[in-house]
Amino acid sequence: MSDIIRLLPDSVANQIAAGEVVQQPSSAIKELVENSVDAGAKHITIYIKDAGRTLIQVIDDGVGMSETDARMAFERHATSKISKADDLFSLHTMGFRGEALASIAAVAQIDMKTRREEDEIGTHIEISGAKVIATGPIACSKGTNLAVKNLFFNVPGRRKFLKKDSVEFGNIVKEFERLALVNPGVELTLIHNDVTVHRLAATTVKQRIIDLFGKSMATQLVPVSTETPLVKLSGFICMPEYARKKGALQFLTVNGRNMRHPLFQKAVQSCYEYLIAHDAKPNFFIDFQVSPDSIDVNIHPTKKEIKFVNEFAIRQIIIAAVRESLGRFNAVPSIDFESTDVPEIPAFSPDSEAGHDVDFDPSYNPFAEADDGYRPESPTRSYRDVSSIPSGITSSSPQAGRHRVLNDWEKLYENFNVDAPVGSDDDLAIPNVTASAINGDAVNPGETLDMEVEASIPGAFQVRNRFIITPSHEGILVVDQHRAHLNVLYHKYISEIDAHDVSGQTLLFPETIELSASENQILDSIIDKMSEVGYALAYLGDNTWSINAVPSMLSNVNAVDSVRKILDNAAESGGSFEMDIDRLVAMGMARASAVKSGHKMTQKEIEHLLSELFKLKSPALTPDGLTVMALISGDQVAALFE
Repeated sequence: MSDIIRLLPDSVANQIAAGEVVQQPSSAIKELVENSVDAGAKHITIYIKDAGRTLIQVIDDGVGMSETDARMAFERHATSKISKADDLFSLHTMGFRGEALASIAAVAQIDMKTRREEDEIGTHIEISGAKVIATGPIACSKGTNLAVKNLFFNVPGRRKFLKKDSVEFGNIVKEFERLALVNPGVELTLIHNDVTVHRLAATTVKQRIIDLFGKSMATQLVPVSTETPLVKLSGFICMPEYARKKGALQFLTVNGRNMRHPLFQKAVQSCYEYLIAHDAKPNFFIDFQVSPDSIDVNIHPTKKEIKFVNEFAIRQIIIAAVRESLGRFNAVPSIDFESTDVPEIPAFSPDSEAGHDVDFDPSYNPFAEADDGYRPESPTRSYRDVSSIPSGITSSSPQAGRHRVLNDWEKLYENFNVDAPVGSDDDLAIPNVTASAINGDAVNPGETLDMEVEASIPGAFQVRNRFIITPSHEGILVVDQHRAHLNVLYHKYISEIDAHDVSGQTLLFPETIELSASENQILDSIIDKMSEVGYALAYLGDNTWSINAVPSMLSNVNAVDSVRKILDNAAESGGSFEMDIDRLVAMGMARASAVKSGHKMTQKEIEHLLSELFKLKSPALTPDGLTVMALISGDQVAALFE
């Protein structure tokens, strides 16, 4: 039997590596821009065609390459950034693996022009699928001009899995934002299909944040800064009132490199406990400067996963720094002593007579027996009418005070000893919800639950202005009021949209909404559908829109908030719009107008909401799969007292 283990050809090995390094067009842009930054570029321009499918071109004014370096750059594991293993723990560059250009060249067509400042003429190289097609001298500007054409042209399986242009471009914009934030001193330009999306001048970190995410960020940012032997921390956090439930801006960087670090993200989040809603997330932009030998960036080909030697100590430093900034800039809510709702307390006057609002009898003994001879000096206000006091005892008799108290307590228990009539549950029309129907993944969207409900739901009440408690045949049903209302409104809106029974209501005073580039891209892709459901929006330029009309069904909802909810819903789906656009818009409108957690509901509102909820075919889950209700069985309740 012949040997079966073979060494893979370089072209195949490079395609395999490309699967990790170049997962999508945005990955290629990240690698190319980081190479430009490492080359000392101060001006970088990115040209995109068809969201990177057709063309990704990065032009910089960096140091450029010699003819030999230009050829070597596309060899696998060829790099100028490290020469020995120990260099991995003293990195001062973005790249170091020597895999990026080789991987990109293996799955695309490359056209590169490069020249060093001291050279009179540059070098031109053409590569297709890792094979060099042409090379030679060329007249060009100092720096590097590298074009990646027809990405994944020779790997149709990979190209087939690219998402549509709006989604891929959204990913490119997000990657561009990360690159721009970590390199504020570099002038960056992004052009897509001949339209300039971003043109960012070299500036400070704060101004770069404002340039990327809108002028409104200027009033939201709170600086964070601290320096210890372990880490130098700097950057900005946002005031609690600007926390977002969807699409929070959370950026962590270390030594000029973007990173993902769940432990540090949770540390920042913990500082906002009790300051923001439980399901909201704060915005923050925090940079860490640490000794290169205290981190390991050689964990994943994308270099976004970074391990810290002293991560738990740094976590404590983060918490202390963020809390200190929140307190220093009055981000923590304080007690308002000027409130108009507080009761008026009159000033004390030693000359005024004592009030007689409260009758005080020092001889009163609440535990006295009837024959103790207790005699109240003056009758106090009774909770019950005199006629309810047993015969023979008047309000001035010795036993009046004692019987008044006893009778009130007896009233609380008067129904406890009454046997419930047979069949009373059916008379009350209590929801019949089985435990299996409510338990987590046992419920599927569209599944009909066994419920018998009338217009009135007796016995339902609100807890903490967030949950509704109602009895069930099998125990106690706990309903999340916001999700329940969202579920009801979504089905109402989607039925009206499907029936084309929607109209717009013109706003007396149009409102403006300022978006980020990625949000602007999403809105542009769904603007036609939003017009169909009643929105009238006009583009004012610079990622700013005017809202001139909203659906009539949302006349009492903040116009800007309703548009943001729709965009958040789209961003949450990754821009892939797994729901069709109708469902996407309906879900956004429902989120904007649903009753919020913390809202006090009247009894009629509670009963009406439950009645509408239980009429749905799938009341137990929201359209995006969140649990609406939970059942606490009778056995679970009984177990609490065993």
